[in-house]
Amino acid sequence: MIGIETQEVKRKELSILKILSESQEPLGARVIARRLKDYGVYLGERAVRYHLKLMDGRGLTNLVSRDGRLLTELGAEELGNALVRDKVGFALARIELLAFRTDFEWDKRTGLIPVNISFFPKAKFDRALQAMKPVFDAGICVSDLVAVAQGGEQLGELFVPPGKIGLATVCSIVINGTLLKAGVPMDSRFGGILQIRNHQPLRFVELINYAGSSLDPSEVFIRARMTTVREAAKTGKGKILANFREIPAMCRPTAEKVVAKLKEASLGGLIVMGNTSEPVCEITVDLNRIGMVLIGGLNPVAAAEEAGIEADNRAMSTVMEYQKLTSFWEVIT
Repeated sequence: MIGIETQEVKRKELSILKILSESQEPLGARVIARRLKDYGVYLGERAVRYHLKLMDGRGLTNLVSRDGRLLTELGAEELGNALVRDKVGFALARIELLAFRTDFEWDKRTGLIPVNISFFPKAKFDRALQAMKPVFDAGICVSDLVAVAQGGEQLGELFVPPGKIGLATVCSIVINGTLLKAGVPMDSRFGGILQIRNHQPLRFVELINYAGSSLDPSEVFIRARMTTVREAAKTGKGKILANFREIPAMCRPTAEKVVAKLKEASLGGLIVMGNTSEPVCEITVDLNRIGMVLIGGLNPVAAAEEAGIEADNRAMSTVMEYQKLTSFWEVIT
C-alpha cells in the first residue's frame, strides 16, 4: 500500500515538473492545478502548493516570486530520468489531447489548431528560413501558415526563451481533431520516415509506434539526422517525416469532405488515403479499415537541421488560434 502511494506521489510530482518545463515564466499553484487536468491529475491549489514546497526542499523547483516557481537544473534532470514507464505512450496521449482541443471551424476560419514549436538561435533564424523555403515551395508541410515570436513572447502556451526566435508550424493532428469533431474516430499508429521517389510516396523505411514511445517520433528522427527533406524538395527523391493513421472504412466520405474543407483553409497534410483493408506504403491495414499517410509538420524544420541549423523542437506542444497564423511567404519576404 505504501509503495502504491509513493508511486502516485511521484506521478503527481512528475506532472508538475513537466508543466514547469514547458514555461519560461514562473507559474503559480492555480495555473499548475488547472494544467494538471490535461495529465489526468486532479489536485487543488493547496495540494499543489504542498507538493511544490516538498520539491523546493529537494532542489527541484525554485520559488522566484510570491507564488511563482521555475524548474531548476536538478528538476530538469529528474524529469528526464524519472518514471520511464509513466512516459510510455506519452506521444499517443498527447495526440489524443491535442485532437480533443482542436475546435477549428472551416466555414468561419476560426478556432484552435495544433502546432509544433521550434526555437532557433536569433542570429541563425534568417538562414533557417532560407533552408525551409524549398520545402514550403514543394508543399512538404501540413500548411504554409506559421507564427513567429521573439524571446519573451508567447506562442500558444509556450514562452520563447531569451536569445531565441520561436516558429510555430501546423501539426498533422489538425486532421485528427477535425475528423473527431465530425464524428470520425482515428487510430494514430506510428510516426516514421517515408521514402519519396519521383515526387510520390513509396514506402516507410523507419517507424516508431506511438503507443510504446515516450518521445515524439519526429523529434527523434530529426535529432538522429535520418531525413533528407531538402533533397526530396529539390529532386523529388528523399526521406521525409510522415505519420500513419487508420479510420473505419464507412467513414471515408466524411473524411474526404473534411480533408477538402481543410485544404480550402490552407490546411493540408494528407499524402495518400488507401482503399478498404489494402496496404498503404507497404503498411498493412486492419479489416474494414482505411490507411492514411499524413505529412509531418516538422519537415521544414528538419530541412533547417539538415543545413546545420539546430533547433529546440517541441512537437505536438500546444494549440493556437487559426487567425493568429500568417503565410510563410509573408515572414520570409
